Amino acid sequence: MAGKASIVFAHGLWADGSCFSKLIPALQAEGHEVYSSQHGLDSLEGDVACVTRAIEHVPGPVVLVGHSYGGTLITKAGVHDRVGALVYIAALAPDEDETSQGQQEKFAPMPVFGQLDIADGRIWLRESGLGDFCGDLPADEQKLVLATGAVPVVDLFNQQVPGTAWRTKPSWYIVANHDRTVNPDLERAAAERMGAKTFDIDSSHVPMLSHPDFVLDVIRDAAKSLEP
Repeated sequence: MAGKASIVFAHGLWADGSCFSKLIPALQAEGHEVYSSQHGLDSLEGDVACVTRAIEHVPGPVVLVGHSYGGTLITKAGVHDRVGALVYIAALAPDEDETSQGQQEKFAPMPVFGQLDIADGRIWLRESGLGDFCGDLPADEQKLVLATGAVPVVDLFNQQVPGTAWRTKPSWYIVANHDRTVNPDLERAAAERMGAKTFDIDSSHVPMLSHPDFVLDVIRDAAKSLEP
């Protein structure tokens, strides 16, 4: 639909593009072109390239939406000239001199990190960690999260590529107050640092699944800012 911003989503760890499935149909029905990046968590450079391809696949202007590690991706890929707004959902947002790991280490570790296994060079979320990751979802939805999640390489959070889009692009930030995966204090500090329009919700780490209407309203607000 003419005048409507496109929406590009970037997922985090132990997820894939389907983690935004409760948001996409509503945005499409409202006339937005929507694309959810499907990156493999094999390298930061490769994941940023996947998000960049998604940006270039849709018409501008683009609202770039990142959840968790997806926040790192939109921070890097968001320097693209088609991107007009950034929406962070319980997300990382490292500055130019930080890595995802470095940003996390400034805050107390979260319970989910005691529920991981390392095998075959990858970091796997145990089923016992679902409560810390998405504990406010029904049990069947938690199992679906576990079954569809991409698994990161061990050193992903220590990798770095240039780009800090939130320094030049308007940003929106959803803080998940009950997050046990990314520290809510990190989320609030990140939102304050970038000067984001900030929204708090009593949610686990996955508000786009547990509170989709709330997240949709934030994305709509960002998209409206780009309309002529």
